[in-house]
Amino acid sequence: MIFKSYELKKLDINKNKYILFYGVNEGAKTEEIKKIISLNKNITITNYDEKEILDSSENFYNNIFSKSLFEDKKVIIIKRATDKIVKIIEEIIEKDITDISLIFNSDNLEKKSKLRSLFEKNKKLVCVPFYADTADILARMAYNFFKEKKISISQANINLIVNKCNGDKRVLKNELLKIEFFCQNKKEISSENLLKLVNLVENHSISELIDNCLAKNEKKTMSLLNENNFNSEDCIIITKTFLSKLKRILKLSKENQINKDLNKTIANARPPIFWKDKEIVKQQINKWAPNQINKLIFDLNEIELQIKRNYTNSINIVSDFILNQSSSETNS
Repeated sequence: MIFKSYELKKLDINKNKYILFYGVNEGAKTEEIKKIISLNKNITITNYDEKEILDSSENFYNNIFSKSLFEDKKVIIIKRATDKIVKIIEEIIEKDITDISLIFNSDNLEKKSKLRSLFEKNKKLVCVPFYADTADILARMAYNFFKEKKISISQANINLIVNKCNGDKRVLKNELLKIEFFCQNKKEISSENLLKLVNLVENHSISELIDNCLAKNEKKTMSLLNENNFNSEDCIIITKTFLSKLKRILKLSKENQINKDLNKTIANARPPIFWKDKEIVKQQINKWAPNQINKLIFDLNEIELQIKRNYTNSINIVSDFILNQSSSETNS
């Protein structure tokens, strides 16, 4: 059964046990899933990637079919679902299990997709397409944000930001938060800084610095810090670049725990890793376990707070943090 976007408020995981969200608008899908979850209390949420289920369907079935007397309602979210999982879904539907809901988050599905067809034709299932937000919608959202924050920015630069987001509201929100953080001590942003901040022009020196830090190449990291005349404004870009790279390594590290083959993990990475970066990314994955990366992300958020409180000393705060993390004797 197909639901239109204006019907989303009717969704109820207690009545709609099987829901498929598909489409290119990852931000809208994520927001809707969070909204559905927030409306329900006393639920247990489990996240799966389709690959995990296909690699170990027995564990997945055990989670689906097992239930203790005092266990909460289960909500299972399956990411990157494709036609490969259709037979498993059909088996679960046939069992008609109580106190369980499944939400499938898929990329864009063609009309001929078996998964999409299954959810569209079965009245017990819900299928919701999520199309890209139009440039006009995103531009209006950005304009209102800058107006509210009293940040001066040209329409041309708003258009640059919107074009970078590829119709994804979540990406736009992330970019706007970066700009707000950057402009905390000023009320305008130059085109040059904007281009760096939203990664329209990559700052190679900062990217190289973070890569070597995460690979624990301590001497190279120290050399890059000394060679580049980084300033307080660069610190915002450094922390955002650091966070972006950490999230990539965390994702790859988790995938590598499943694959148990680093070359395969690198080869299958999405988005693809540039061939020149593959070797250093391998080093990073070998140096950091997922739990260590999660702690480092937490520490990095603390560093951002310190920068906000002490902006004039931000370059020292960031430099000390980077040198500490690049040390072979340190693992967060």
